[in-house]
Order: sequence, then structure tokens, then C-alpha cells
Amino acid sequence: MTWAWFFDIDGTLVEIAPSPDRIVVHRDMPPLIRNLHELTGGAVALITGRSIADVDLVLPLRKMAIAGQHGLEVRSADGTMSMHRVRSGNLSQVRLQLHDAVARHAGLMAEFKGLSIALHYRHAPQLAGYAHRLMRSLRSRYVPDFTIQKGKRVVELKPAGTDKGVAIEELMLDPPFAGRIPVFIGDDATDEHGFKVVNRMEGHSVKIGPGRTHARWRLRDVESLREWLKTGMDS
Repeated sequence: MTWAWFFDIDGTLVEIAPSPDRIVVHRDMPPLIRNLHELTGGAVALITGRSIADVDLVLPLRKMAIAGQHGLEVRSADGTMSMHRVRSGNLSQVRLQLHDAVARHAGLMAEFKGLSIALHYRHAPQLAGYAHRLMRSLRSRYVPDFTIQKGKRVVELKPAGTDKGVAIEELMLDPPFAGRIPVFIGDDATDEHGFKVVNRMEGHSVKIGPGRTHARWRLRDVESLREWLKTGMDS
């Protein structure tokens, strides 16, 4: 295989769950990804908003290359760990403010990943406006070097200068990805950076589900991706 494969996790390899710690991994998906990893000589990576430590807890793919926290931290194919140097500002104050907001507003959930923070409102979509205003305010007051990242019923604060596209570009410089055609599969607004980079590299960008996108191809849902991968393994 001459392709290098990059996968988002939530909404792509697994269905979106009520909370990030409650995802259900279909029994077929890990062996499919492991087989692809073997067939490509290791040219498979997970590109996710989750931390690498969290991915290792929820997915049995420990030898896989991973870009976590939207590329803030990277585990390369040979297992080397690296992290972008960032100015974390007053993240402790952001955490305190979000703890208070979550306590006062049922349905909000804060996810603290290390150098990035997500505020989920999937259980309270009516609080979308409040959640986005709050995160913009916290960014302005405490972490002006950070940027706002929007997703499916989630808004995140993360250091500027890194995203899933940057992570793919960095991984493509090193073996076993270098020289291959990149394929990136994702489902969310956070994946659009990756789609643009892969398109620029004349690779294949695939969006899971509906919605406007820069991806050139589309699959209906997580199950469709699973069936597509099965077909490829059988051919």
C-alpha cells in the first residue's frame, strides 16, 4: 500500500458518546486498524482532540502513532514523544471558572486535557450560545495566546499554532509516512484543517456524515467506514 492513513477518533472510528469516557468501540474496529497498520508498515496514525494518555485508555492501539490535543502532543511511529512548546497562561483560572459554570448549569461538562480544555454542551444544546460566550471571555481574560476551536456541541480552548493539519504535515515528514499519499478521515469542524492539508498534498480527504466540508469524499457514518475498511482488507 502506498497510502498513509490518518484517522480522527470520535465520530469516525467510534460513535459520538454521551461523554468522552463512555465511547463504545465496535469489536471489529481495532483489528481492522491493526491490520491496516501492519499492511502499511506502520503508516497509520490517530489524529484527535483527545490526549494521548486518554487514547491509550479507551482504544487498544498502543503501538499506533498519535497526534493528541489537536497536534499539541505527538507520539511518532517509533514511539518517540514530543510536545509543542506553548505558553499556558492562566489555565488554572480557566479551570476554576469552568468548574463553577458546570456546577451552575446542568448539562455542561468540562474536559481538561492538559494544555487544552473542552466545554461540552451535547446534553444541553440550548446552552450553546452561553458556552461559546464563556469560552471567548475566558480566552480574553486568561489565555489570550490560545485560540477557540469549535466542534460538534463542544467548544475548546487550545494554544494557537497547532491543529490537525499541522500534525499531519509533521508526521508526513518522517518514516513510515514520508513519500506516501495521505488519507485523512474525520467527521467534525476540527478535522477541516486536516482535510485542507491533505487536499493540498494531493491526497484523499474523507468526511464522515453530513455537513459542509473541504473533504473531497464522503462516507455516511461510522459503520460505512468500518465496512469500507473491511472491503479493502478482503480485496
